[in-house]
Amino acid sequence: MKTINSVNEFVIRFANTNGTGSASANNMFAKAIFRMGVPVSPRNVFPSNIQGMPTWYDVRVSEKGYLGRRAGGADIVVAMNSQSMVDDVQSVEAGGYFLYDSTKEIDPQLMRKDITFLGMPISSICLREYNDPRQRQLFKNVIYVGALAALLDMDFEVLKGLIADQFKGKEKLISPNVHALELGYQYAKTNFNCPLSIRVQKSDKVGNRILIDGNTAAGLGAVYGGATVAGWYPITPSTSVVENYEKYCNRLRIDPASGKKNFAVMQAEDELAAIGIAIGGGWNGARSFTATSGPGVSLMTEFLGLAYFAEIPVVLIDVQRAGPSTGMPTRTQQSDILACAYASHGDTKQVLIFPSTPTECFHMTADAFDYAERIQTPIMVMTDLDLGMNDHMSDELSWDDSRTYDRGKVLNAQQLEEVEEFGRYLDVDGDGICYRTYPGTHPEKGIYFTRGTSRNEYAAYTERGEDYVRNMERLNKKFRTAAEILPQPEIHSQNIGSKIGVVYFGTTNAAMDETFDLLRSQGQNVDGMRLKAFPFAKAVEDFIEQHDQVFIVEQNRDAQMRTLLMNELDIDPAKLVKVCNYDGLPITADFISATILDHIAVAPASKVARG
Repeated sequence: MKTINSVNEFVIRFANTNGTGSASANNMFAKAIFRMGVPVSPRNVFPSNIQGMPTWYDVRVSEKGYLGRRAGGADIVVAMNSQSMVDDVQSVEAGGYFLYDSTKEIDPQLMRKDITFLGMPISSICLREYNDPRQRQLFKNVIYVGALAALLDMDFEVLKGLIADQFKGKEKLISPNVHALELGYQYAKTNFNCPLSIRVQKSDKVGNRILIDGNTAAGLGAVYGGATVAGWYPITPSTSVVENYEKYCNRLRIDPASGKKNFAVMQAEDELAAIGIAIGGGWNGARSFTATSGPGVSLMTEFLGLAYFAEIPVVLIDVQRAGPSTGMPTRTQQSDILACAYASHGDTKQVLIFPSTPTECFHMTADAFDYAERIQTPIMVMTDLDLGMNDHMSDELSWDDSRTYDRGKVLNAQQLEEVEEFGRYLDVDGDGICYRTYPGTHPEKGIYFTRGTSRNEYAAYTERGEDYVRNMERLNKKFRTAAEILPQPEIHSQNIGSKIGVVYFGTTNAAMDETFDLLRSQGQNVDGMRLKAFPFAKAVEDFIEQHDQVFIVEQNRDAQMRTLLMNELDIDPAKLVKVCNYDGLPITADFISATILDHIAVAPASKVARG
């Protein structure tokens, strides 16, 4: 039987039961490899119920730095759930390893001849060592991590250090956890040939990077971006954005003199109220936001239209999940693109920004508050479950303490005295963005009525068609101005005159380095462009124009970004080719490269050249 021989390049899958405390141990395993200097990409695949159902935790270990999900099965499976045992055995790559709890004999029909089975009586060990039923359950997970340390030749001291960090301030828990690690480590050393043909070796590929999830980074970004009001209704997978915002505010936003909070988190009765609270805060001059997912966006659309038309700054963080309806609440997609871009009825166009890493979640969320006030409109930060809820290897978060907030065109009392005529919706500078005032700025000047119905330049109610048209044309002009203000696309050119381009955004970015390498190995050099914002900058149109065929990589069924590009840039649909993944799992480089290569092989060269 062949075996997989690999150092620092493999995928390990933990098959557990939801609610058993396994996620903490599995995360500790991933962090241990990360602390050994080897890049890792952990992903938790969990059900939308509370407990009792199968859950999986995949860790891709890649010294090459490939951080996207790998296609196919796992090289090692740690099976702790009898419910999913059949599928878990089949998910092992030929030549791989299957570590399981042998306290209960495995069904002989499950045995495969092309993988190595490693039976370890984990439940029996826990029954012998612990009297408390809860401890028996929790320490099962720590024991198999200890066994993996021996099997993969990991640095045991790193694991001990992680336990010390995890239970800092709860020192009495450190010794029992280290003991559980040692139980697993010693059993593996005594009963298995250690290390396996798959192992971990210390490296220096991590540098100063950190492991952090996007929701934590976005919550912290809201703090540093100056947000003081959060209107909130919990919904998976966005809940931890506001939870983290509140956690960091309790550390950083408490007035040292009075002990009072300099922020407000208001949990509303529903999503409509949550966005209403945030819009009210923005109208009053507070930097305000909310966080939700697709179903919440659906409920918020009328208020988003109000904020667009009344030109009130507000930030919405949309952590996308699989839909429609309730969909798959714990699976990832990029399926809210069109719903957000045209949120609300009528001629509405919203501003979207697309982070691809937790570092960008931090910076783009902070920047979103500047954009919202500068452009005077809602800004939607489009993340997704994979980015929001999973740890990702990212650059350290940094902040320039000398930075000041861009409050946009706001007139103070003195400026109002100097203005001959104030019109809230009067375009003075020709960029479509008008001057505004905060409530109570001046006792007589700068006062206007905020309405969602049609108005003229001075905020006076009107149903005159020409007034409405002027206002809508100005909003269009403001939208075009926004394209110059927002983050520009990131272009990766091979500089060899390639006529094939690939457009991607958000978490599809994680698979792209590997995709480009796979395409190059097949003799295909392509140019890439990562979108960072909508409305699209001119550079987006230029990139598409410079290539005969452009593949649009996204994670939804209906190629929503492709539709947006065609609609906004008047591009021939034949020129834009769909590369769509929508199974709820992150897209893989194998899928992207295979789709591109298959299309190139089928399409005649002349057809590709014509676009």
